[in-house]
Amino acid sequence: MEPASHQERSRREPRRQEPRRRWSRRDALRALAGGAVALGAAGAPFLAADETPRRRRRGLKLGFDNFSIRAFGWKAPRLIEYAASLGLDSLLLSDLYVYESLEPGPLREVKARADDLGVEIHAGTGGIYPTSGRVNRDFGTPQEHLELAIRVASALGSPVVRCYLGNSQDREGPGGIQRHIRSTVELLKKVRSRAIDAGVKIAIENHAGDLQARELVGLIEDAGKDFVGATIDSGNATWTLEDPVRNLELLGPYAVSSGIRDSMVWEFEDGAMVQWTAMGEGCVDLTRYFDIWEKVCPATPVQLEIISGFARPFPYLERDFWEPYQDVRAEDFAMFVALAKKGRAIDPFRPPDGVDRREATRAYQKAELERSLAHCRNALGLGVRSA
Repeated sequence: MEPASHQERSRREPRRQEPRRRWSRRDALRALAGGAVALGAAGAPFLAADETPRRRRRGLKLGFDNFSIRAFGWKAPRLIEYAASLGLDSLLLSDLYVYESLEPGPLREVKARADDLGVEIHAGTGGIYPTSGRVNRDFGTPQEHLELAIRVASALGSPVVRCYLGNSQDREGPGGIQRHIRSTVELLKKVRSRAIDAGVKIAIENHAGDLQARELVGLIEDAGKDFVGATIDSGNATWTLEDPVRNLELLGPYAVSSGIRDSMVWEFEDGAMVQWTAMGEGCVDLTRYFDIWEKVCPATPVQLEIISGFARPFPYLERDFWEPYQDVRAEDFAMFVALAKKGRAIDPFRPPDGVDRREATRAYQKAELERSLAHCRNALGLGVRSA
């Protein structure tokens, strides 16, 4: 028999380690009937789902990234109202499409509403690095795009503009990720004076498997940490073979914004599977994680970016897997392997038959976010305001 190809083995079903629970038709109907699709201000929030006894308050601001509930397509004003209804401290508006207008007047109105409701805004956009074949041209050249994002952040009173380099595919090919790091540093230096004059830090995210913590630290140092910081993403750390705790130890001192979620990592015959989860439903040591957060970046809000329901294979036992990861340190990878030994296989999200897929997806995303917020408050002691 011919040996299985890399692609075939990567898609192979991982071993089941224990019985797993599916998101059933009953679950979907209960969420829909319970108002999980409605705006939180219209009724009691879902936060009562987590009944874990409250622990000591950490004094860390709590919020979310609008991508957590992307299926709703809500614009900035409604997102601000929703965040306020849940008693949150901050809101990351992580794209420029979330505004009705990018003109100064309407943006000032968005800021005024957030100020009235006591919600701190972090502004953001997507990929800005010049050497990408997938660069967003909706906002002009990469430099024009970044300058626009800085102007939007300034109008909103945001201390940061979140953006990112690329994704895991950018680790491949000639020059690997370092080629893209160099081009991004060159771009950042061109907008340095604009960012400093606006009082805005450019917060580069470790995004979708592109940059390990050490690589992003190097980018920030090369560009200038007086105007560049990090948007730390705990879930994306697992997509670069990192334990999120190790990622925070290295990247946390540079973190000025965040996109946080839990992850379940488990072994299968070719390496490890990673599935992002709601907070408290993965295998990351979140208590230790936020103990470190308190020490290294206590002024940075914890903004949840809950993306869950699917798994990705990392077949690191195959020889051809390692070409894009030549610079990974053994000590860091060992922590990722240890994390995988703690995890267990879980099922992906599949909308049940007979339930409208759009409404089921909305209910699922909203329930995942609100259950995560409850866990953060009750089990981890996060948040300054009360729900």
